[in-house]
Amino acid sequence: MESKSSRFPFPYQPYHIQESFMEALYTALDQGKVGIFESPTGTGKSLSLICGALTWLKDYEEQKKQEAARLLDGPENKCDAVKEENSRNQPSEPDWVSEFVQKKAERDMVNKLKDEELKRKKREERLEMIRHNAQLRYAMKRKTGDKDEAVKLLQLSREVAESETHSPEEEGLIVAEYESDDEATPKSSLCDEDDDEDLEEEHVTKIYYCSRTHSQLAQFVHEVQKSPYGAAVRLVNLGSRQNLCINPEVVRLGNVQMMNDRCLEMQKNKHEKREKASDSETKRRRGLPKATCPFSGFENLMAMRDEVLVKVRDVEQLLQHGREKHACPYYSTRMAIPAAQVVVLPYQSLLHASTRKASGIKLKDQIVVIDEAHNLTDTISAIHSTEISGGQLCRAHSQLSQYCERYRSRLKAKNLMYIKQILFVLEGLVRTLGGKVGQNPNTQSCQPGSELLTINDFLFKAQVDNINLFKVQKYFEKSMISQKLCGFVEKYEGSGVNTHSSSKNKENRRTEGLGRFLQTLQNKPTDVSEQQVAVEDKPIMASPMMLVESFLFALTNANKDGRVVIQRQACLSQSSLKFLLLNAAVHFAQIVQECRAVIIAGGTMQPVADFKEQLLFSAGVTEERILEFSCGELMVLCTLLLAIFCNVAYYVCNSCIMASGHVIPPENILPIVLCAGPSGQQLEFTFQTRDTPQMMEETGRVLSNLCNIVPGGVVCFFPSYEYEKRILGHWESTGILQRLQSKKKIFQEPKKASQVEQVLSDYSKCIQHCGNGGSGQTGALLFSVVGGKMSEGINFSDDLGRCIVMVGMPYPNIKSPELQEKMAYLDKNMPHIGGKSPGKALIENLCMKAVNQSIGRAIRHRGDYACIVLCDHRYARSGTLQKLPEWIRSSTNTHTTFGPAFASARRFFLEKRQRPPL
Repeated sequence: MESKSSRFPFPYQPYHIQESFMEALYTALDQGKVGIFESPTGTGKSLSLICGALTWLKDYEEQKKQEAARLLDGPENKCDAVKEENSRNQPSEPDWVSEFVQKKAERDMVNKLKDEELKRKKREERLEMIRHNAQLRYAMKRKTGDKDEAVKLLQLSREVAESETHSPEEEGLIVAEYESDDEATPKSSLCDEDDDEDLEEEHVTKIYYCSRTHSQLAQFVHEVQKSPYGAAVRLVNLGSRQNLCINPEVVRLGNVQMMNDRCLEMQKNKHEKREKASDSETKRRRGLPKATCPFSGFENLMAMRDEVLVKVRDVEQLLQHGREKHACPYYSTRMAIPAAQVVVLPYQSLLHASTRKASGIKLKDQIVVIDEAHNLTDTISAIHSTEISGGQLCRAHSQLSQYCERYRSRLKAKNLMYIKQILFVLEGLVRTLGGKVGQNPNTQSCQPGSELLTINDFLFKAQVDNINLFKVQKYFEKSMISQKLCGFVEKYEGSGVNTHSSSKNKENRRTEGLGRFLQTLQNKPTDVSEQQVAVEDKPIMASPMMLVESFLFALTNANKDGRVVIQRQACLSQSSLKFLLLNAAVHFAQIVQECRAVIIAGGTMQPVADFKEQLLFSAGVTEERILEFSCGELMVLCTLLLAIFCNVAYYVCNSCIMASGHVIPPENILPIVLCAGPSGQQLEFTFQTRDTPQMMEETGRVLSNLCNIVPGGVVCFFPSYEYEKRILGHWESTGILQRLQSKKKIFQEPKKASQVEQVLSDYSKCIQHCGNGGSGQTGALLFSVVGGKMSEGINFSDDLGRCIVMVGMPYPNIKSPELQEKMAYLDKNMPHIGGKSPGKALIENLCMKAVNQSIGRAIRHRGDYACIVLCDHRYARSGTLQKLPEWIRSSTNTHTTFGPAFASARRFFLEKRQRPPL
């Protein structure tokens, strides 16, 4: 019988818990489950995901090949199967009808199988040819010729529809003729999308792996490279233009929106450049040639697409390879999606439907793995929430008005109708903020205040409840009016201030109003605050109509699933409308319904019950489809069984646990709930007590005592930046900070993300220097904030984090209107489990999720050890303890006084200093 180790190829002998993880993962994928996998740091989660998922994919592809071969080689078996199925579906039809249906089904099945087999063989032959660098030029030339022919046909259809009213360079700015879906089928260039789909390669069964940050994705790609599948798997690494663009002209813009706008403009110019001048008027046209991207050549893109599939590369390697091949990594990776077996991408690209469509991602019958999914519900809500300012609304209204005036004679009735509807909606949105369109938003004053409304109440307040936003949304998608408007603005933005020309032509005179208005929007008012000036300094996108489109799309959600927050500031340009999504499940439902299987993984997924209720059950997932796996629970079970049956010393049981796969022995972690400080002051960091001098000084004494016994680095987390600033100021005035400085060099989390790496580098060098006996200090003390730049994604392994101190409980601001509305929504729509309000449970869950992420920064591998001190007596409550990860909760000790806690911590570090490393 085949052993588990041979069933799942692994770079080394896997631990038992890793084998169990891969077995459960294989089962979830094979049975089409929604799996919730909890795997603490150090248990090899990424490698287990890779080997388990790719083993299933390999078996699945082999099974499909065998089924195809059996059906093609054994027609009698095929006929019986089809006949049996049709007899069940249509038992009452005449024999001749059934026979005709059977023969047609047989022919369709055989033709489909032949096509799939032919495509698979061609793809494998092409990739194999690239691996051996044989006949590459001929293959690319032939494929390019076919594609160019198709492009020529599409261009010919556009040329036939061109008019002579405007110059050819303006034709791309005019929206195509549009009809509503219930009246006629859109024609002209609106059908180009369907033509392009005919040329698209069929998607093979694949695994979409997504995580939160690009660094986490890069780490996953490196694990794939080291795995047994690294040489054979077809992996594509997706990223934004900001990560994958190699065009210096675009990269230097820096701002994501500006980079996207510039790239799209270059792509449009490239297609326009291919169109040949057909008359003398066009040939006589003068002007500077439009810039095109030199890295977007079709032949180079196709060549790099295939090379991307041959070898696994991370983002840096893709950038280097793109520069060498003179091909754009951004577009070549997207072209490689259909034939890829693994697609690696960030959260936003997968969880947002419009982004999925734009990227060419199709989830039908595919596998989705969502890693670092502890905040998945909040992430989905954040992605689908949107905000737009009064200045952006006024800017969009002015641009669209000028566009409509410029091309009124060219726009069909339906186009004019929908454009006027959009203008009417924009007027209503600005009116809710207390302003008017057509005037400078920087000079319009508003009555400050905020208001929270349901979607229906907001539409009624804006007096746009009679507009069918679903049809408006479809018009945005089909007409691409946002992109057309963006090009229009870029073309005419400066026409009103053109001083180089001796005389203005008719075209400039018709658009000079737009230029003047845009100029006034970009001029800073003289009486604005410092904060407003900072906002004005930000880069202004060519057109905010895409933000308008996103906001109007959000308003099509069900009335109960979202709220609109009206925030009025003193100035209209700084006032804003914000849509809040309350029900993340409504957007997650499409993913779980389309996909064959969905795997949700994280270091800690607690509390799982609320996660299932708010996201999975609400998305239509049944209890039977959910499969749960937790490494932490398996560790505790092993501990109990070994203690009962082995009846041996504790360290022996721990050795057995390590052999079973959990690489973090219980004696390597010391979690302490500290209820009181050295002077006997009870530790309770509520809003009423945490600012008192007694509480702040007691916290300083706790930290000072710990710094005396902890070697290396101590990381102290505060609940907020505001409280960190207040308590550090008090410590400095009372001398506590100086006492801490005598033992540990103090570092503080920077405000700018760009400075994080430098602070961490200095922190690490200081600890290393102190460890070598270079000074009287014993290490370093790093002050950080829960939910800040260092509470997620940063690993304080070994001496970087020998002690993690959590000051208080980081409850969110319960007075926030957004949070209150979320609580009310849960109380109304979710069941009350255990008599507890779902709204109150949300507050506790948000707090403990943040705590779990922060304290999880330590203990990063099997030989690592650390002490975790939770400074607040409220952590001792049984309900709160249950929300800690199992591998931490099982070792947690609660101390009502400081003395025993300090003694246990000192003993812990003395033992570690004396015991040799594993």
